[in-house]
Amino acid sequence: MDAYGLDMALTSSASTELSLGMVVNGQIEYEMQPLLKKLKLLLLFNPLTEWIDTTYAIRLYIHNKTVNKGKQEGTPASKKEIRQFVEIYNINMNEFEPSDIDEYKTFEDFFTRAHRPGSRPIHQPEDASIAVVVADSRVVTYESVAETKSLWIKGNGFNITNLVMDTQIGSRFDGGAVASFRLSPQDYHRYHSPVSGKVKLFRSIPGDYYQVDAVALQSNVDILTRNRREFVVIETEVFGDVLFVAIGATNVGSVQIHGRFQERGEEVKKGEELGYFQYGGSSIIVAFQKARVKFDQDLVDLSKQRIQVAVEVGMSLGHASSV
Repeated sequence: MDAYGLDMALTSSASTELSLGMVVNGQIEYEMQPLLKKLKLLLLFNPLTEWIDTTYAIRLYIHNKTVNKGKQEGTPASKKEIRQFVEIYNINMNEFEPSDIDEYKTFEDFFTRAHRPGSRPIHQPEDASIAVVVADSRVVTYESVAETKSLWIKGNGFNITNLVMDTQIGSRFDGGAVASFRLSPQDYHRYHSPVSGKVKLFRSIPGDYYQVDAVALQSNVDILTRNRREFVVIETEVFGDVLFVAIGATNVGSVQIHGRFQERGEEVKKGEELGYFQYGGSSIIVAFQKARVKFDQDLVDLSKQRIQVAVEVGMSLGHASSV
């Protein structure tokens, strides 16, 4: 199945060195980033210097910078940043509501903008056996946590138990498949449920604000298990338990799962909005129990080549497999 219009002849010859590349409309592209940011990432996250980013002085600096940045983007003065941001990243405002940037009072209001109804149709919304993409983002999928460590997420301490800080929850997902979604500042920053079910558990975990860029994730710094995060476990009939973890990063003012979905037993529909990030890059991990999901094959093939796929909310992610 070629759910994203991918040209598999193109991707089959792609080099694994294209770890920062991604597939967009069947073509391998590189994500647009400011040159200064690229240089900083290469300086901090390489075998010789990555220890610098774990020092107390750097972590305190980044923490304070992130908190202050979040406050600034919530002030009326920040509104002047919106137009240039839209132009630099070529954001199609017709996909959002309101579409007129003058209607946003602050940059924070713009950053948490909502999709226009109908702009992100949910793939087969009534079919509970199909899981969908949770965010406008770049995704990689793994058939197991062990595979994540060999292909993409290199942090020594990355596993589900450390991610949720709970051995009982972690053990439920031993050997399970994982999808990792990475959002950049220019993306829509609300996130949605991959499946239909009921909330079984909600938890909020304090943490740091490391970068979640692909360069950082491939360092030995334990980024995803140190950053600020919130998660829900969704109980479903066809997938079993599904773990959804929203992870903040540098310059993210907050990670917020809506209060309604913090209540045990609350029903959630596939594609329904679960919450949002405030300003900055961020990441989402969705984990399934062992042998309960089969990701779409094009995503699996590209992930094995360490290539990210640009996706949108509601696209097909995979389907339930028999236990």
